[in-house]
Amino acid sequence: MTAEAYPLYWPEGRKRTDSWRRERAKFDVTFARARDNIVAEIGRLAGRYPDPQLVISTNIALRRDGLPLASQRQPDDPGVAVYFTYKKRQMSFACDRWQKIEHNMQAIAKTIEALRGIARWGTGDMLEAAFTGFTALPPPPAAAPAPAGQKHWRQVFGTGVSTREQLQEVYRRLASAHHPDRGGDAALMAELNRAKAEALRELQR
Repeated sequence: MTAEAYPLYWPEGRKRTDSWRRERAKFDVTFARARDNIVAEIGRLAGRYPDPQLVISTNIALRRDGLPLASQRQPDDPGVAVYFTYKKRQMSFACDRWQKIEHNMQAIAKTIEALRGIARWGTGDMLEAAFTGFTALPPPPAAAPAPAGQKHWRQVFGTGVSTREQLQEVYRRLASAHHPDRGGDAALMAELNRAKAEALRELQR
């Protein structure tokens, strides 16, 4: 699988947290520090192994080195997904439990720190069991391609949409921007409606 750093590429098959269920965290950390903590923890975990090919995927635009910029407002979706290679396996850690993106990043850094402790003090089978849940899942079977000239609904709404509730949330935001009554483009609005119908059919299976 190919993980995109921006916009957020949520791991296939991982459940999202409903926006109304997100909580305030008690982490005292800046965005830049949380981002650097992830980089440092994965570097320590990888140790002598080759380049872990780290990707931190968020809805924050990127710096030139590919890491998320720190000086941006909180995105509507504060989810964070981290991908890297460990012992020739692609791992994925994702968190959207907290209301702020830096807190979700810090939660991932703390999780990796805990796994490093298992690697150091636990037995081999303990470590393998701990890592099993974080192995990146293969993508689901490919959906039927969209008719020629039309975008697949995931191209319209994003790969992070995996439930009908998330679809409605993204649709409302895009429809508000593109509705003809508000100066938007009628063709874009028609595409949104077509893609929404396609998504609803697929998500109810």
